[in-house]
Amino acid sequence: MVTEELLDKKPNIDSKSQDVKFVYQKKPVFSFVKRLFDIVVSLICIIILIIPFIVVFLMIAMDDKHGSPIFVQNRVGKNGKEFKIYKFRTMCLDAEDKLSELQEQNEMDGPVFKIRDDPRITKVGKFLRKTNIDELPQMFNIFKGDMSFVGPRPALPKEVAEYRPSDRLRLLVTPGLTCYWQATTKRNTITFDEWMKLDRQYIMERSVWVDIKLIFKTFLLIFKREGV
Repeated sequence: MVTEELLDKKPNIDSKSQDVKFVYQKKPVFSFVKRLFDIVVSLICIIILIIPFIVVFLMIAMDDKHGSPIFVQNRVGKNGKEFKIYKFRTMCLDAEDKLSELQEQNEMDGPVFKIRDDPRITKVGKFLRKTNIDELPQMFNIFKGDMSFVGPRPALPKEVAEYRPSDRLRLLVTPGLTCYWQATTKRNTITFDEWMKLDRQYIMERSVWVDIKLIFKTFLLIFKREGV
C-alpha cells in the first residue's frame, strides 16, 4: 500500500526535468468540498445521462454482439488501493491478447502503452473515444468515491509496479476523470516524465479554482476535439 510515508523517503526527482521541490498538504476543507461536489454532480449526471447510456449500450451491442458493452478493469487509486473502473467498451474482446503483438508500435515512453491508430479499437469505439463518451460510466466510480472529477488518471497495476518513488507520489490523492495531462492539447506527445511532473504539480496546486478551470478546459478540448 502507498501512503503519505512516501514523503519521508525523499524520492529522487531528476534535476534535468527542472521539477520543483514536491510539497504535500492534506487540505481537509478542500477535500470535503471536493467530495461533496463529486457526489452531487455525479448523481445529477447519472440521472440526466440514463437515456444516452442506454443508446450507447445498444450501439456497442449491435456493433459487436459477442461481449459486454461495459468494460471493467482493475486500476490503482489513492494510497495504492485497487478498484474496478467502468468504461464503455471500445476495443475488440481479445484486445489484451493482442497487446504483446503491438508493443513495438508503442508511442509512449515509460510503463504506459498508447498508439494513435490502435487496430483493436472498434468502429463505434473510435467515435466514443473521440468524444470521450467511453469515459462516462466513470460517473459511477466518482459517486462511489473511487475517483473524483479531477485528479491524476488512474493507472493499471502493472504500470504502477514499474513506478519510481517520484512517480508513486501521484497515488497520494484520489484519481480523476481529468487532470493537467488530460486537459493538454496533443497530450499523447508528452513524455512520461512530463506527465508525472504535471500530476505532482496538480497535487501541490489543487484547489476548488484549479478543479473548475480543469473541468472547463477539458470540456473545451472535447468540443474542439483537440485532446489527442
